[in-house]
Amino acid sequence: MDTTQLTFAVIDAPMAIGIGLGAAVLGAALAFVIARSMGAKAIQKASSEARASATLAEAEAKAAAERVRLEAEKAAIERKAKAEAEIEKAWADHRDAERRLTKREDAFDRKEELLNQKDAALSKQAESVRARESVLAQKEAEAQRLLEEQKVALERVSGMTRAQAVEALIARVEDEARHEAAKVTRRIIEDAESEAKKKSQEITLMAIQRYASEHTSESTVRSVAIPSDDMKGRIIGREGRNIRAIEKVTGVDIIVDDTPGVIVVSCFDKIRQAVAVESLERLIADGRMHPTRIEEVVEKVRGEINEKVLKAGKDAVLEVNLRGLHPKVVEAMGKLHYRTSYGQNVLRHSVEVAFLSQIIADQLGLDGTIARRAGFLHDIGKAMDHEMEGGHPKIGMDFARQHGEKEPILNVIGGHHGDIPATSFYTPIVMAADAVSSARPGARRESMEKYVQRLNELQDIAMSFKGVNEAYAIQAGREVRVMVDAARVDDDEAYLIAHQIAKKVSELMTFPGEIRVTVLRETRAIEYAR
Repeated sequence: MDTTQLTFAVIDAPMAIGIGLGAAVLGAALAFVIARSMGAKAIQKASSEARASATLAEAEAKAAAERVRLEAEKAAIERKAKAEAEIEKAWADHRDAERRLTKREDAFDRKEELLNQKDAALSKQAESVRARESVLAQKEAEAQRLLEEQKVALERVSGMTRAQAVEALIARVEDEARHEAAKVTRRIIEDAESEAKKKSQEITLMAIQRYASEHTSESTVRSVAIPSDDMKGRIIGREGRNIRAIEKVTGVDIIVDDTPGVIVVSCFDKIRQAVAVESLERLIADGRMHPTRIEEVVEKVRGEINEKVLKAGKDAVLEVNLRGLHPKVVEAMGKLHYRTSYGQNVLRHSVEVAFLSQIIADQLGLDGTIARRAGFLHDIGKAMDHEMEGGHPKIGMDFARQHGEKEPILNVIGGHHGDIPATSFYTPIVMAADAVSSARPGARRESMEKYVQRLNELQDIAMSFKGVNEAYAIQAGREVRVMVDAARVDDDEAYLIAHQIAKKVSELMTFPGEIRVTVLRETRAIEYAR
């Protein structure tokens, strides 16, 4: 490079720098001016927007305040209207209550006026009644005076005091009433007997003639023979262990006393008694007597007795030709083979009643099969009445119901002693057959003490009636004959006395079968020729 060029180059460099710096300063100044101008505009714009927002917010606030004011005014108006409505309703209720009170006051005023009128009327009536009472008292005093004068005159004429006359009148009325009652009783009895006696005798006698059975009886006490009195000691055992073992496993009482050759087995349960008797007989025959052996023999005998019970029940059911009996019912009837009533075997008694009931039902045109079934089962309660509470009719009825029996069988079982009302003809039929079977000669028996006691009770009851002179119980206590005073008792009254004695005997005494009451009245005219 030449010098001229270099000089220009040296001179141009500072200038270029100066120019660049000037241009930069100028650009910065220009930028500042532009920026300031733009910032002022932005601030102005922001201020405008702020003023607009403030104006808008103020307008919205005013609008919200106006809405709040309007809503408050509206709520105030509604509350005012509601309060005015409630006040109006309260006034209306008050007016209604006032009207009701006014009506009540008017009603009370009217009632008070009526009560005043009635009070005045009652006062007048009371005055009138007092006046009448005064008049009536005077008339009553006059009537009493006249009555006393008449009584005195009557006593003077009749020669009797007032008490004597009253007694005579009462006695006369009593005699007339008793005489009339006796006539009515006699007429009713005669009418009933004339219609029923012939037919009932015919049916009953036919039933008895068509059925007869063998009869056996056992007591509650049975004796067991022993070969020697030494056996009593073996039966008792060391310190009584053998006899206690027997009584424990059999449930009976063993009585060993001074009676030679026998020991006594006592028990009301005939099945337990039979088990004990059979077991003792085997133990005595075997000779081995100790508690273990006793238990073995009793258990074996008990099984055999149960088989006999079932066989007895089945045989009886076959004999009376019944079908459809529950096995438990058959077993219960078999137990009656070992049960007695006044010495009469209850199973044989049930068979008798079954056939007698059938015959009576056939004669009356009823179903003989139902009557036979009812008569056979009527005493089934006696098979378990020692195990349950209540009488045997109720126990038997409940037992039969549990095992499928229906009416009228249930009514017969429960009502054959009159414990419940009869609902069919079969119940009185079985009652009649039961009485026939029990009352026939030889069917039942009782101890000497009870027999004598029953005779005395019969005679005492008969002697307790007025007009009876003598009374005698005859025919083993099945009839009582009563002799009355012919001067005090007429024929009609004799019938009445017989009816009253029979009724009292039925109420106070317990006896098998029936008791006949015969009242005898006779007049004897005796004179002596000299």
